[in-house]
Amino acid sequence: MITNNSTSKAMVMMIAAMLMLPGIDAIAKWLSGSISSGQVTWSRFFFQIILMSPLLLRTRGPWFTPSLLLHAARGSLIALATLFFFSGLAYLPLADAIAIFFIEPLLVTLLSALFFGEAIHWRRISAIGMGFIGALIIIRPTFSEVGYAALYPVAAAFCFSFYIVLTRKLVKHEDPIRLQFFAGIFGCLVMGLALGYGNASDIAILAATWPGLHEWLLLGTLGLIATGCHLLVTYAYRLASIGILAPFQYVEIIGATILGLVIFNEFPDPITWLGVAIIVSSGMYVFHREAKLALTCGDQ
Repeated sequence: MITNNSTSKAMVMMIAAMLMLPGIDAIAKWLSGSISSGQVTWSRFFFQIILMSPLLLRTRGPWFTPSLLLHAARGSLIALATLFFFSGLAYLPLADAIAIFFIEPLLVTLLSALFFGEAIHWRRISAIGMGFIGALIIIRPTFSEVGYAALYPVAAAFCFSFYIVLTRKLVKHEDPIRLQFFAGIFGCLVMGLALGYGNASDIAILAATWPGLHEWLLLGTLGLIATGCHLLVTYAYRLASIGILAPFQYVEIIGATILGLVIFNEFPDPITWLGVAIIVSSGMYVFHREAKLALTCGDQ
């Protein structure tokens, strides 16, 4: 049973992670002019392995378990989600990209119903439909300017949604530190193979170059923020349900808007804010319903 104290800790962890996460997106966008999104993604997991290795010594358990394939799938999904999102940042304002990505909490609701048997009624379906309309409002003018690159955050949201579902499944019996270490291993492996293929096939988003000292420092900082934030998210989902925590993902738009304005002189236009309002309202309604049902069923 989840206690009020553990739920409070989970909410604090989630808020802290969401406020810091736009930092990795800002660094990725800053580097997009000199380093490919594929190489930035590989570096993110490379530094995650380095940072998680000392912590791994505190954990116990066999390496080769029946869950190893799920770890591989989870690492591959977060690698693809990161690659798609970083690729979109080369073309989109930071806040716009994250606003489109906000369909992810709604997708998680659908996937939770599919994989965990959670009930989903017409009210939730309607709210999810409205969320997608909000995303289309943001994408439509952006699509006319940048083309199919506007869909990168949508692809990232789909991959990340499945990643969250696997996180929920694995965190019940796996140490969060081991989860993040395996995500780093498989994410780095997948992106290493992708970079090799990209160089051989001359694919721009998968090109590899040797970074300078300043770029290495930025990549290391990106890896540190990403590792810390995703570890916080994993621990949070161990302490509380998606229905309680998912609304706090919308806190990310605050950090994204501030960083976009300060670093890139970007600020969402009224159409984007309309889309954000629709997505956030839809998501908050869905998660309010889930939290209410959880209380009724005695989950807290």
